Amino acid sequence: MDYKRYIPHCSAIVIFVFITMFFFSPIVFDGKRVNQGDVTNFNGVSKEIVDYREKTGEEALWTNSMFSGMPAYQISTLYPNNYVQYIQKFFLKIFPAPVVIILLCMVGFYFLLTTLKVDPWLAIAGAIAFGLSSYFIIIIPAGHNTKGLAIGYMAPVLMGVLITLRGRLFLGAAITAIALALEIYANHLQITYYLAITILLIGIGEAIRLFKEGNKNYLFKAIGLLGIAVVLAILPNITNLMLTNEYGKESTRGQSDITVDAKEQNKTSGLPIEYATQWSYGIGETFTLLVPDFSGGASQAIGSYDDKALDEVDQQYKEYVGRQYAYFGDVSFTSGPVYVGAIICFLFILGLFIVKDSIKWWLLGATVLSIMLAWGKNFMGITEFFFDYIPGYNKFRSVSMILVIAELTMPILAMLAVREIVIRPQEIKTQIKKFYAAFAIVGGLVFLFYIMPGSFVTAVKNNESAQISANVLKQGGTAEVADEVILNLETARLALVSSDALRSFFFILLAGVLLFFFIRKPFGVFPLAGALTLLMLIDMWGVSSRYISDEKGKSNYEKPKKTDRSFVQSKADEMILIDKSPNYRVLNVAVGTWQDASTSYWHKSIGGYHAAKLKRMQELYEQVMEGNVNAILSGLQVSLGDSVMREVLSRQSALNMLNTKYIIYNPEGGVLTNRFACGNAWFVPNIKMVANADEELTGIKTFSPRSTALIDKSFATTFGEFKPKYDSTASIVLTSYSPNDMKYSSTAGSEQLAVFSEIFYDKGWNAYVDGKLTPHVRADFVLRAMKIPAGKHEIDFKFEPNSYYSGEKIALAGSILLFLFLGGGIYMDVKRKKESTKMAA
Repeated sequence: MDYKRYIPHCSAIVIFVFITMFFFSPIVFDGKRVNQGDVTNFNGVSKEIVDYREKTGEEALWTNSMFSGMPAYQISTLYPNNYVQYIQKFFLKIFPAPVVIILLCMVGFYFLLTTLKVDPWLAIAGAIAFGLSSYFIIIIPAGHNTKGLAIGYMAPVLMGVLITLRGRLFLGAAITAIALALEIYANHLQITYYLAITILLIGIGEAIRLFKEGNKNYLFKAIGLLGIAVVLAILPNITNLMLTNEYGKESTRGQSDITVDAKEQNKTSGLPIEYATQWSYGIGETFTLLVPDFSGGASQAIGSYDDKALDEVDQQYKEYVGRQYAYFGDVSFTSGPVYVGAIICFLFILGLFIVKDSIKWWLLGATVLSIMLAWGKNFMGITEFFFDYIPGYNKFRSVSMILVIAELTMPILAMLAVREIVIRPQEIKTQIKKFYAAFAIVGGLVFLFYIMPGSFVTAVKNNESAQISANVLKQGGTAEVADEVILNLETARLALVSSDALRSFFFILLAGVLLFFFIRKPFGVFPLAGALTLLMLIDMWGVSSRYISDEKGKSNYEKPKKTDRSFVQSKADEMILIDKSPNYRVLNVAVGTWQDASTSYWHKSIGGYHAAKLKRMQELYEQVMEGNVNAILSGLQVSLGDSVMREVLSRQSALNMLNTKYIIYNPEGGVLTNRFACGNAWFVPNIKMVANADEELTGIKTFSPRSTALIDKSFATTFGEFKPKYDSTASIVLTSYSPNDMKYSSTAGSEQLAVFSEIFYDKGWNAYVDGKLTPHVRADFVLRAMKIPAGKHEIDFKFEPNSYYSGEKIALAGSILLFLFLGGGIYMDVKRKKESTKMAA
């Protein structure tokens, strides 16, 4: 065996390990961790689930810790029969999540480039440029680890597809299957969806190529094996996919039952287009791919982001300007730009001129498509087309995320350009005008950005100018002073653009000179690769390190604490936790109720923190509960007197039916006890049948939940001629609580209608009376109701989603088949190699 051919691969992995270790040196060498916002929030909203798992060894498939109750599938559910998870767990045992994300990006992209026959030493440079793309670093402090892992598996999946379509059927299909299984397991379907778009476009290109070459039979075999690979990748993940699909239809991604909605947000089967396109990349902002601070960088004070930008600011305005945001792009807030690298952009354009492989046009098409779709509301024609006609596209928000496609495709074509220079320098030498043209286009444009940035960007927009003027005038300044402030702010921001444009120009110039001399007189791949690697490393490291820092005053790192101090128990929490009742809800108006994980950590919260809550809960909040909350806030401003607040609380029907027993208005002990909370369950004397969801919502605004149950007429057959005969002595109480199982005891002299202060979700909740399965229905838009026979009975609500249990059986079989397929693919490729060697001999 020729072991020398493995030296570049082993060297590459060692280099990637060292780079990631030093990039994240506070983690690796100082024992710190990244302060990740979403991870902190996850710890809050998942606490009930994790506690239940640790206590019982079972999965809590439902949680009441947020939004009054929702499935736990997209929060913290484990799927033990998906054996693919052990591969990822192995990666995470070697390095923590932030480190391994970038390492996976580099390693995967390296092998993708070698698949495309890029010299391994050159592939190291491309892999570093890809792995240190600014967006991949920016998402780490945000806590988007699942997104990062999904990005890390993109290149290996594409590699497997290309291997299959380019000559090694069985090995390629095997790699595709295992890489795609990991991609799906990472559980960020939006990234997986964008990867599917990329593979579809490149796959079409490869299919056309094979047809032109007369390899139709091979193409059909490849498609067949890739189809098998996709199925085998899905099977181990089937439980999560089935549950996600099932829940998605009931979540904010699903279609609404209501028709009266002034915001026009609920008439789509997916997300409202206005919501999904809130984070749209500006058309001009796209130049951040080339010049990182083309739109000012990040939404942080100029003084802390880059105080050198204040050098040309008038001394008397320096303090004020230094406090303003560096960022001036189209979105309301950003943690940083998407920067793929100045050198990569230059090589990408060069690749369009010199790369012979037809894949370049499909890489270009994927890049352009991702950029146009990232523009979102700024380019509504294509955005609306995709929302209306491309299946699944309207399920995702933050359309700018699709730039991950460009971040994948641009470095591929860039490194294919370098490959062309290496393998046919003499031919490129005869076409040197193409090289000059690429340099002139990219380098010339960047140089123009440097010398006259104000001609390309509007550093202070009209609305911001008006706001600054109003503030200055309010503080006693004059219109002339306001104009000077605006002018100085513009100066600082243009300095950011100009500085980074010059920076990008120098990297393009250095890379251009390096490649020019290689074309003129090739001096060996190894020194070329070494120099290019160093340039790309300095370029990408220099930008990406801006967005994850251990500097004093803006550190993203922290020392691990023995206890989680993210959710310190407040005096208000302590007061509420004295109540040992098994189940009640808490409304916290001292925080952003609908974006709050802290309350969920300690209590069963009315609010919460999750991107895909139940749609009916979202609608109840928008149509009724928001008004309830505002009424309470208004009442608190008027008086804390018992009589005033009693009157206010008595009218908040939605909060009362959800058993909102406590309201936190001040963490330092400000707690209201709501005596009008309806409790866990109650009997009602009246049923009011309503025609549709609109009538239900309208009724909730004014009804008394203790006396009337609002029930959609679609459930009428469950009741037949039943009319409750109210028994004032009857009682129903919660006797046992767990997330998956709630037991009640009832006593009544006649048949009653009970309403339960629990969220209706018929994709898993079953009701039993004395052990016998009994129908229950939806009441009051989101709650459960059922007939309770006369006498003494035990009622048991169990969460038993069939999709989970049947899915796990399929996942077990799928895991076994996947690994057998992987082994079989490797065996068939080894066998093919041996046969080829014999034939050659």
